[in-house]
Amino acid sequence: MPKPKTRKKAVYTPPQKSQEVKISPRWLAPTMVVSWIIGILWIAIYYVAPQAPLFGTLANWNLLIGFVFIIFGVVLSTRWR
Repeated sequence: MPKPKTRKKAVYTPPQKSQEVKISPRWLAPTMVVSWIIGILWIAIYYVAPQAPLFGTLANWNLLIGFVFIIFGVVLSTRWR
């Protein structure tokens, strides 16, 4: 009569998940919102007053600067818990 197959190793049990809730740093949400606001205002001011002292010399680079602020806010929002 053939011998029954037995396991040579114990059954895998995954490690216990920690019950600790991850919390965002206090600075994250305000920095994220301020970054969005600065980006939107930067682009809006460029469109309303393209010849303003700081904005006129940068020309279309103003759009890049505004979008960098907005994208930075979006990247921070992925860290928010």
